Amino acid sequence: MIIPPKLKKGNRITVVSPSRSLSIVSQEVRDIAIKRLLDMDLTVGYSKNAEESDEFNSSSIKSRVEDIHEAFSDPLVGGILTTLGGFNSNQILKYLDYDLIKSHPKILCGYSDITALQNAIYAKTGLVSYYGPHFSTFGMQKGIEYTLEYFQKCLMNEDPFEIHPSKEWSDDEWYIDQENRTFFPNQGYNILNEGEAEGIIIGGNIGTLNLLQGTEFMPSLKNAILFLEDDSESLIHHFDRDLQSLIHLPDLSEVRGIVIGRFQRASEISNEMLLKTIKTKKELNSIPIICGADFGHTTPQITFPIGGKVKIEAKGSKIKIEIPEY
Repeated sequence: MIIPPKLKKGNRITVVSPSRSLSIVSQEVRDIAIKRLLDMDLTVGYSKNAEESDEFNSSSIKSRVEDIHEAFSDPLVGGILTTLGGFNSNQILKYLDYDLIKSHPKILCGYSDITALQNAIYAKTGLVSYYGPHFSTFGMQKGIEYTLEYFQKCLMNEDPFEIHPSKEWSDDEWYIDQENRTFFPNQGYNILNEGEAEGIIIGGNIGTLNLLQGTEFMPSLKNAILFLEDDSESLIHHFDRDLQSLIHLPDLSEVRGIVIGRFQRASEISNEMLLKTIKTKKELNSIPIICGADFGHTTPQITFPIGGKVKIEAKGSKIKIEIPEY
């Protein structure tokens, strides 16, 4: 395991677009995002090809690879934020220089489609990356305080921290209408299987993670605690078969626990449906499983280390998720 240096005051953040292009992010969102990062004493710059855009709202493989290599190798860059997610970051995996990335360890943070890039980097180099807000996420005007808190706890502090549920959450398209937001009271975590475990976080977006199966880019599940989420396109039967696909992997028996992120409302997945799904899978009977955590495609969201350590406890009324010092 390689832990990149934490972000420090004055560090420069480079924004790269491994999936969709920066060109689809409005200037208003960009300005708010830059101010949020400046308020944390971080400066911001865009990679050379971040705004390049084709008919897929993305850019060429060559441009995306070039930007990632430059961001990792530039000594003036302290951390890397992805613009937003998309559908095609797995296109670039075969073309990355993993020796270069390993020899210049830096924070890389993003989520959703960036799952492919993050888990591939960990599998090929042992470098920990971070599942958390995109650059565009920082452009949110309301309901972002929790996201900022855990971004800083994970990426700017050395101390261990416990992940507590947010007080409220939202599932609206905030980037379309910043003023008219709907927030719901958060009911907190829910236990699907009791137990406690300690291990290494693997995962992110489950559908994207499954794209790595059978390739050199799929990380080992030995001693893993899977953090899994999906977006509004995932209904319960989609999540069921994606989870079943992971269960079929030879090293599934090495998995020590699972934490499931909050689903979007369009998925119509209740805790009861999740519980029934989990209970049909006898391979999972002996490991703790928690759902309703603050990560995925709703807001706010935590930041957590892919390839980093985590402790979970799910017993009776006690539910705990802790990122130890590392």
